[in-house]
Amino acid sequence: MSQYPVTPDGRYFVVRGRLWRCSNPQLSDEEKQRLTAVLMAARRAKGIAMRAGDEGGREQARQQVDAAKIALGERGLVWWTDGAPDVNRHMVKNTNYAAWFAALENGEHG
Repeated sequence: MSQYPVTPDGRYFVVRGRLWRCSNPQLSDEEKQRLTAVLMAARRAKGIAMRAGDEGGREQARQQVDAAKIALGERGLVWWTDGAPDVNRHMVKNTNYAAWFAALENGEHG
């Protein structure tokens, strides 16, 4: 994820101008690795099911992907506690991160 800019508060990374929620930094490295492995296996299973035309298998794998992303903190309830809203999947220019991102795009630091 390091190739994508991360918001100063560490909550999101930006891909093509869109915010994506980062994993919960309070997870241990071991737990994050385990959940990431579960996520990748579920994504592979989803692809296999889609290519095979297996709608039931695709739906089961989709649910496994969702569960792993929730466990990682990338979906579902937010992992921060200050009451800030979740702007996952929003365009960064339409959020309170707009000025930070504009400065980043303009090569400004800080």
